[in-house]
Amino acid sequence: MESKLTLYGFNNLTKSLSFNIYDVCYAKTTREQKDYIAYIDEQFNSERLTHILTVCTEMIGAHILSISKQDYEPQGASVTILIAESSLQPTANSITAHLDKSHVTVHTYPEFHPETSIATFRADIDVSTCGEITPLSTLDYLISSFDSDIITMDYRIRGFTRNVAGEKLFIDHDITSIQDYINEKTLRRYDAVDINVYQANMFHTKMLIKEMDLQNYLFNTDAYELPPELRLEISGNLRREMIEIFSGRNVYR
Repeated sequence: MESKLTLYGFNNLTKSLSFNIYDVCYAKTTREQKDYIAYIDEQFNSERLTHILTVCTEMIGAHILSISKQDYEPQGASVTILIAESSLQPTANSITAHLDKSHVTVHTYPEFHPETSIATFRADIDVSTCGEITPLSTLDYLISSFDSDIITMDYRIRGFTRNVAGEKLFIDHDITSIQDYINEKTLRRYDAVDINVYQANMFHTKMLIKEMDLQNYLFNTDAYELPPELRLEISGNLRREMIEIFSGRNVYR
């Protein structure tokens, strides 16, 4: 925050940043599909996810209280970190407590559909904080950590605090769009749409990757070994999949 407000008493503003990221890939054969799922499952196992969330916790200036992590069979992983947002070192005349609604979580869902030959990796991330800390500063890092094709984000502020004059404050920082907190270089790679409800302090942003290099979406296949017609067909199928996820509905069915 560029400037801090002078507040009085307990600050119960709860700031929740939730977003889904999607990465899609073309895997034609059953072997390719299984290999892709295994690759993604290893790349984003619970150990790596724990590292990503630990960095996020450091970025917002919070302290880790506990970590719970789990890998799943046949695929997927979850990590939950309980955090405190002030020093855990008590002074002689004070006691510091934490709020259990301050947490960072991630859940992954790799999957494929044999009829479409398209595999999809989804990660759901949630950063919930209380008081002055805002999780928006973690956006660029999280987006770059997952190299996403489609991103949907929701930021919601609940509760209130007071200034020293007793006036209720239902938001303690300026925001017109989640995009304001994303690096301009990152934004240039995506088409982005906002749906915001300012009266309720609710902000929603969807992002869709602009340019596709087909080679980046083929698993264990060289794009230049494929006939031009097939390359065009695969690119069209991938783009339709992305547009439907971005739109949240079956556009082409």
